[in-house]
Amino acid sequence: MTHPRFSDIGACVFDAYGTLFDVHSAAAKCRADLGDKADAVSRTWRDKQLQYTWLRSLMGHYVDFWRVTGDALDYALETQGVDDATLRERLMACYLELAAYPEVKDVLARLKDAGVKCAILSNGAPEMLAAAVRNAGIDDLLDAVLSVDELGVYKPHPTVYRLAVDRLGIAAGRIAFQSSNAWDANGAAAFGFRVAWVNRFGQRAERLPGPAAAELTTLSELPPLLGL
Repeated sequence: MTHPRFSDIGACVFDAYGTLFDVHSAAAKCRADLGDKADAVSRTWRDKQLQYTWLRSLMGHYVDFWRVTGDALDYALETQGVDDATLRERLMACYLELAAYPEVKDVLARLKDAGVKCAILSNGAPEMLAAAVRNAGIDDLLDAVLSVDELGVYKPHPTVYRLAVDRLGIAAGRIAFQSSNAWDANGAAAFGFRVAWVNRFGQRAERLPGPAAAELTTLSELPPLLGL
């Protein structure tokens, strides 16, 4: 049975990093080289990557997500005392081939079979997103891959969420938005999307405007939410 707050959905829009793709899989591929610093590098890399998007948006100094990702990695490596240019380049290359979470392909296929439009709305640069989508083999399951790069500002700025409305031609209230990032879920809900927060890691809810309409543990719970 359809969740009452997810009836009459015209499209499902997904965040990419942390929602469809495992951001920690890049460092995991280099664990042999990073040793016992692998987890710390990965955590700091992700934390700084997000912080830099927010800070650059506030500062009005936009650069694309590839540059932000590289700057965040440099900070993480320096913090852990890792000085290895070859390893740095390998980690960046691995970020273009992040592993998709195991349920992603099946969920997208199920939505497509049901006639639901599916799209990505991400901070990622277009080339990064294209590589991740291709690596995951989900190209033909998506109706659009939307990047903040054309706007020059990062989530959770409202204009980012407006991009999905404009490109898909569907009102915000008929879009189901899925993100594993609590702050992104709040931003999307505050904009007007119906939001399912994919709380993969048992996080606490953020103290921000725009509570999610539903909380999931994986994307496999999304089709039943929609009555599929």
